[in-house]
Amino acid sequence: MKEKYYITTPIYYPSGNWHIGHCYTTVVCDAFARYNRMLGKDVFFLTGTDEHGQKVEKKAAEAGVTPLEFIDPLVAELKEIWKALDINYSKFIRTTDEEHVKAVQKIFKQLYDKGEIYKAEYSGWYCTPCEAFWTETQLKDGKCPDCGREVTLEKEESYFFRLSKYADKIIKLYEDNPEFLQPKSRMNEMINNFLKPGLQDLCVSRTSIKWGIPVTFDEKHTVYVWVDALSNYITALGYGSEDDSLYQKYWPADLHMTGKEIIRFHAIIWPAILMALGLPLPKQVYGHGWLLIGGDKLSKSKQDKVKAELTDPKQLVSRYGSDALRYFLLREIPFGSDGVYTNESLLNRINSDLANDLGNLVSRTTAMICQYFGGVLPAAGPREGTDGELISVAENLGANVKKAMDALDAPEALAAIFRLVQRANKYIDETTPWILAKDEGKKARLGAVLYNLAECIRIAAIYLKPFLTVAPDKILACFGIDGKKTEDFSAANTFGVLAAGTAVEKAPPVFPRIDVKKELKEIEEMFAKKAKAEPEKKAPAHEHTQKEEIGIDDFGKVQLKVALVTACEKVEKSKKLLKLTVKLGEETRTVVSGIALAYTPEEMVGKKVVMVTNLKPARLCGIVSEGMILCAENEKGELSLLKPEREMEDGSEIF
Repeated sequence: MKEKYYITTPIYYPSGNWHIGHCYTTVVCDAFARYNRMLGKDVFFLTGTDEHGQKVEKKAAEAGVTPLEFIDPLVAELKEIWKALDINYSKFIRTTDEEHVKAVQKIFKQLYDKGEIYKAEYSGWYCTPCEAFWTETQLKDGKCPDCGREVTLEKEESYFFRLSKYADKIIKLYEDNPEFLQPKSRMNEMINNFLKPGLQDLCVSRTSIKWGIPVTFDEKHTVYVWVDALSNYITALGYGSEDDSLYQKYWPADLHMTGKEIIRFHAIIWPAILMALGLPLPKQVYGHGWLLIGGDKLSKSKQDKVKAELTDPKQLVSRYGSDALRYFLLREIPFGSDGVYTNESLLNRINSDLANDLGNLVSRTTAMICQYFGGVLPAAGPREGTDGELISVAENLGANVKKAMDALDAPEALAAIFRLVQRANKYIDETTPWILAKDEGKKARLGAVLYNLAECIRIAAIYLKPFLTVAPDKILACFGIDGKKTEDFSAANTFGVLAAGTAVEKAPPVFPRIDVKKELKEIEEMFAKKAKAEPEKKAPAHEHTQKEEIGIDDFGKVQLKVALVTACEKVEKSKKLLKLTVKLGEETRTVVSGIALAYTPEEMVGKKVVMVTNLKPARLCGIVSEGMILCAENEKGELSLLKPEREMEDGSEIF
C-alpha cells in the first residue's frame, strides 16, 4: 500500500485583482505535491476559496448582485490562473459547496452539544479585511495588529468557542512536537504574543452578517468565517458526510502551508477546534513569509496599479512562460522569510539560471553530439580527470534534494539541482570538447565527455519535474525520453542509464535569453500608456456657482444618512484630504473628504455627520471613497460640517 501524503493551501478570499503574490503558496504546495507523487506516495492536494463573510456581502451589494453572482466569476478567474501555472490540485473546495455547508453545520452543532460553544454578547474591535476580532490590548496603535488597517467597535449577540481553555494544551502540543509549527520563529511568536498572555474565547457566529452558513438551531446566527473556513481541510475529505472514505484515508494532513498573516488561526484556533472535536491534529503547519511587490523604480502612488497590471500572473505566464514564473517563486524567495518581487529580479533570474545555466548546457551538449557524432549518443568511457567529481554530484543529487524537501526548503532543493547544472557547465570548460574534436585519437574521450554531460542533463531534468512542468519534458525528449511517462525518480538515482546509440536531437532554445534593459523599457512604456489613458481622479474643487435646477424626483435619488466617524487619518501627499472610516448602522465604509484644512483627524473621531451614501465610488489619491461628507462653505472658504440637530443613531436616514 502506498504511503499517503495530504497537503493543503489556505483557501483564498476571491478578491479579484490577482497578482503574483497570490500564487506563491499554491505554486509551493504544487511542487511539494508533485515531488511526493514522484516518490511514489498517494498524494491529495487541496486548495479552494473562502466565500462567506462581510467583505463579500458588502461588495456584492455595492455591485447590485447576489453574493454568489459576485463570487462565481472571481472563482473562475482564479481557476484559470491555476491552469496557466500548471497547478495540479486533487480538489478545489468552495465554502459555498453544499457538502461543506452541511458538514460545517454538523461541526458547529457537535461543538455546541459538547459544551465547547456558548451564547453571549460580544463587544470588541473588528477588522473587516482580516475578518478578525481583537481586544483593546491586542490592537497596535489602535489598528489591526495583522494588517494595520482601521478597526470598528462591534457589539452583538454571538456564540463563542471556549478557546481560552486550550492555551496550555497548545503550548504542550508545541513542546511535545517541536516540528509541528515551522519555522521556529512562528512558534515563538504564537507563544509570546498569544498563548502566554492568555487566549480569549473566540466569537464563532454573527447576527449582523447574513451571507454565511446558518446555525441550524438558531438561524438568526451565521457561522463566523474561521470555523467555516478552517473546517474545509476535513469537509473536503467528506468529514460529516455519508461518505467519509477520503477523510479516513488521508487525515490527518501532513502539511498545512499558509502565510504568516494567518498563522494564528492555523496554529492555535484550528488545533483547538480539532481537540474539542476529539479529532487528530495535522502533522505540521508551516507559515511562510510574504512576497512583497516592488515597483522597478515606479513611484509609490502607482503601486496598486503595478500590482494589478504588471504582476498579473496570466500576463506574466503569457510573456515569459509558466516555468519562468514557477521557478522565480520557488527559487528566489528564502523560504520562511519575506521576499521581494520586481520585474527586473524576475528577468535576471530567468537569464542567469534558466537561460545561461540550464538552457546553455542543454543547447551546447545536444549541438555537440549532433555535430561530432551525427546525432547519436556516444558510448561512456573510462573515468578521467574531473569525471568522478561531476558524476559524484549527479549521483548525490537525489539525497541532497530529499534533504532540502524534507526540511521544506524548496529554494535549496532547486539550488542543489542547479549546482549539478553549473558543475556540468564548468566540466565543459575543463574538458574543452571542441579541442578534443580536432584530434581523431581523442574521439573516444570526446564521446565519454558528451555522454557524461548527457547523463547529468537527464538526471537534472527528472529532478526538475516537480518544480518546472514544461521544460524538463522538452529536455528529456532531446534524448528520446518520454517525460510524461517519467513518473518517479528511480531512473535518476543511477548514473549511466542512457544507452549508447540513442538518437539525440539538437535542443531548441529552452529559455531564450531576454534583453533586460529593453524589456524593462517596454514594461515602463506599457505602464505609462495605461496611466495616461486612465488619469487618477482629482478631489473635486468647491464651486460657488449656480447649479442647474432639478426636480423633486432627481433630488429623491440622493440618499442621505447620519454617519459616525470611528477613525480618521491624513492622506499622504495631500494637504486637503482626510481618510475617514464611518459607521452607518451595521455597515462600515471609507470616505475621502477635502476637509483637512478645517478639521484635524483627532477632531473628526466621534463626530456624527451627514453623508451621501449612494454616490458612485471614486478613487482619490489611490483610495476608494464610498460616499461624500456634506459641509457648508462660506465666501472665505471656511468649512463647517453638516450634522444632525439632535442625537440620532448612525445609519438614520435623512429626508
